[in-house]
Amino acid sequence: MSDPERYRQAGRRESTARRYARVIEHFEGEWGGLLPASHASVARYLAEQAEHFSPVTLRTHLAALARWHQEHGFVDPTKAPAVRDVLRGIQALHTRPPQQAEPLQLRELEACIEVLKCEEQGGQPAKRLRACRDRLLLLLGFWRALRSDELCRLRIEFIRLEPAQGLTVFLPSSKTDRANLGRQLNVPALNHMCPVQAYEDWLACSGLCEGPLLRNVDRWGRLGEGLHSYSVPRILRRILQRCGREASGYSGHSLRRGFATWATTNQWSVKALMDYVGWRDAQSAMRYIDATGPFGDLRREPP
Repeated sequence: MSDPERYRQAGRRESTARRYARVIEHFEGEWGGLLPASHASVARYLAEQAEHFSPVTLRTHLAALARWHQEHGFVDPTKAPAVRDVLRGIQALHTRPPQQAEPLQLRELEACIEVLKCEEQGGQPAKRLRACRDRLLLLLGFWRALRSDELCRLRIEFIRLEPAQGLTVFLPSSKTDRANLGRQLNVPALNHMCPVQAYEDWLACSGLCEGPLLRNVDRWGRLGEGLHSYSVPRILRRILQRCGREASGYSGHSLRRGFATWATTNQWSVKALMDYVGWRDAQSAMRYIDATGPFGDLRREPP
């Protein structure tokens, strides 16, 4: 017998569901709001949270409240003109510079890979296995500019290996793929810091042949379930710390921003970058690019 609820749940992104649940908990538990809510209480909630959350975050809060009311059969109070007017006023009075992750520069990536290669030669099986996994995570995430959740959704049965040539990866879904049509990605083999070689090494080291590509590794070296997206920034920061680098400011988007910055420095056009990464518009691409103006000899070198 078919289960409509199972398919209904499958149509939602787990990360979005978690985020919306936290908003509802905040509205009811921390702020003391009542659900279903009136448009006046939602407007008051926005006004009282304006000092604590950015306008972008407050839009997410409205989306969560709207979803709750729609699912429970109540009139959506977030669509009221008064609520929208308050949000526009917050946008006007509380505009903030965007918070962006530090891009992982190529030299930092190289330092990370060197540390991981040394750890792969160590004596502890769990440490060797974890280092091999992390090398693949960094190289695949950087050279394909993948989001954390995309990395964690990769499955071995959806990857085709052409030794010394590249990988063909099918990504079942992503943030911008609302219809869940999936996307096929090509990962090139490289002479240096090769993601294809890292993939082969990980399969040989882990013995995996199906299921999630990136797995948890416990203290005894046993493989567990697939990684969650929130593990990616933590893994990256820990590797940077072991390299003796400052790790604050880095997140799961650092790999994506790092590749975009590298590609721009190496004369990739915006269109080529958009096609490779999968951005639909130039504005999305430019948010990730850490461009440096061509000031030549006039630019002061850092001490």
